[in-house]
Amino acid sequence: MRHLRLPRRVRPPRGDADHPERPPAARPAARAPGVAVRPLVDAAERERIRTSLDETLVVEAAAGTGKTSELVARLVNVLAEGRGSVQTIAALTFTEKAAGELKLRLRAGLEDERERAAAGSPGRARLEDAIAHLEEARVSTIHGFCNDLLHERPVEARVDPGFEVLPEAEAEALYRRAFDGWLAETLEAPPEGLRRALRRRSFDGDPVDRLRRAGWQLAGWRDFRAPWQRRPFDRAAAIETLVGQVHALAARLATCATTADALFADLWPLRRLSEDVRTRERVAPRDPDGLEAALVDLLRERSFTRPRQGNPRNYRGEVTRDDVLAAHGELLRALQDFARDADAELAALVQPALLQTVDRYEELKTRAAALDFVDLLLRARDLVRDRAEVRTNLQTRLSHVFVDEFQDTDPLQAEIVLLLAASDPATDRWQDVRPAPGKLFIVGDPKQSIYRFRRADVGTYQAVKELLVAGGAACVYLTTSFRAIPSIQNLLNAAFAPAMTDDRAALQAGYVPLAPHRDDPAGQPGLVALPVPKPYGRYGLTKSAVDESLPHAVGAFVAWLLNESGWKVTERERPGEALPVSARHVCLLFRRFTSWGTDVTRPYIEALEARGIPHLLVGGRSFHLREEVESLRTALAAVEWPDDELSVYATLKGPLFALGDEELVEYRQRFRRLHPYRLPKEDVGERLAPVVEALT
Repeated sequence: MRHLRLPRRVRPPRGDADHPERPPAARPAARAPGVAVRPLVDAAERERIRTSLDETLVVEAAAGTGKTSELVARLVNVLAEGRGSVQTIAALTFTEKAAGELKLRLRAGLEDERERAAAGSPGRARLEDAIAHLEEARVSTIHGFCNDLLHERPVEARVDPGFEVLPEAEAEALYRRAFDGWLAETLEAPPEGLRRALRRRSFDGDPVDRLRRAGWQLAGWRDFRAPWQRRPFDRAAAIETLVGQVHALAARLATCATTADALFADLWPLRRLSEDVRTRERVAPRDPDGLEAALVDLLRERSFTRPRQGNPRNYRGEVTRDDVLAAHGELLRALQDFARDADAELAALVQPALLQTVDRYEELKTRAAALDFVDLLLRARDLVRDRAEVRTNLQTRLSHVFVDEFQDTDPLQAEIVLLLAASDPATDRWQDVRPAPGKLFIVGDPKQSIYRFRRADVGTYQAVKELLVAGGAACVYLTTSFRAIPSIQNLLNAAFAPAMTDDRAALQAGYVPLAPHRDDPAGQPGLVALPVPKPYGRYGLTKSAVDESLPHAVGAFVAWLLNESGWKVTERERPGEALPVSARHVCLLFRRFTSWGTDVTRPYIEALEARGIPHLLVGGRSFHLREEVESLRTALAAVEWPDDELSVYATLKGPLFALGDEELVEYRQRFRRLHPYRLPKEDVGERLAPVVEALT
């Protein structure tokens, strides 16, 4: 890794006795980078993917290794060699955008291969036929594939032939109708689970909304309807014990000599609960549901869970501060155990009640002849699994099944894919599937499995991978990164290899070190660590000090990079040509766009604007807060609603016209209105002429 000496205006301040300045390293001379590349360390694996067409393959590859390109290359070879046709292949991925890009890349691959094929050869004829009929190919999302299948076989699938697919927002709105109707009826005599759930406090303050969200999640997993199991739990006895501990700790706190003690002050939620319980139980019987909610709520109070230590001198006599801390620790652990057991019991009680909302949701969809995305998978899975004649027909019609981004597969999708690729039509359990040789090809990266909330789980990926390998499939690893140069790739390998171990029990994918394809640029560093100019605030190293000074440093560095560094880059469209670094070659990445309601990107944008650096903000949320955008919106409002004098006034006073208050007030007093269609007919004079011109 090479180091860089930063320009003077970007350097951190000189240190003091506590934070001495380190001597800077020398900046290397700026020369045009080379474009040398290294041999592919996985060339044999890539050749195997492209040519071993009779072999079932599971390809694992990280981002930037060209896994989709290899999938396309294999697909092109299948078509060129006549192993299949565009009518008999299915290439599946998991977003509409990815499916569209996959079809475009397939067309480009077919056209490139056609140019290389000999004129008049059978291979060229097959490629030309594939290009001519490419729109007949099943290149789609797996949901799109299931949608087509259900429309093709509506009777066997037991769906309305004219069914429509509900977008997610419409499906959720329909479920809300089902939930609201169920809740209105059930509140007349609520079951125990609902009664207890409604007493609980939610983070957003609305337990009904929390129940609705839980029901919507159950609707997404409605194919798993088995009752949830729970351990034996004596709630009444646990509440009795905890209430006694609360009263005992409150009594110990009462011995504190001063209410200003930090420990005494921080445990105010406990003292309040103890007092409330005693007051209520003097006039009414014990309320177990209310006590359960109150005890669990204690764990939401940060001052209770992490109190300050207090002053031991404020606790004299038989009860010491250590006694209070020990009792608090014991109560905290008991409350955590209670919350875990109570939550488990409550979930098991609420599940059957919420399943009634799912049933109502199903009824509403049936009346509307509509299916949601989960229905597409469920009905297609049932069709393929339970109807042998349909399964056999599909297996005969499909010669090859390609799946990209397989780590995003949920259990239903995996089951459908495996059944389609089975060599034995009689097999109706995905766990027993042995794919026909060369029929199934899947590509994935378990490290990118991030859609567990959408049913996709790395555990599903691992289970399918092990099943296929046990049945004779080969697992191929692509380990060459076409994106990162050695400096960056070595850093990534060193950072992630120790943290990402192949732990099946913890559902943690293993890290496969990648090898770079390109060399480091000659004469300039591949990796630069930019120091923070002023990381120290009044009380030492602080995040606020870093956040305040870092945008300036980044802006100054980018300006130096563009205007003074002399560094060169290459572009994919112009290989071999060294180009000066320009603004379009620079990208600033953020972990998030907002933090506690504050726009993180704004200071960096201001730093770039202050230096005249052109930029494009992608995905930020502050665009509509910019002064020029606000001014334009106000002007458009004034054009649309000229009777809105406030918009007209704001437009005239804003940066578009920059008229002064005195002129605008004088004009308004003389002519009664600021209106673009009600201009004075007489001469207004030189002073008010700009107002008339702006209104015109």
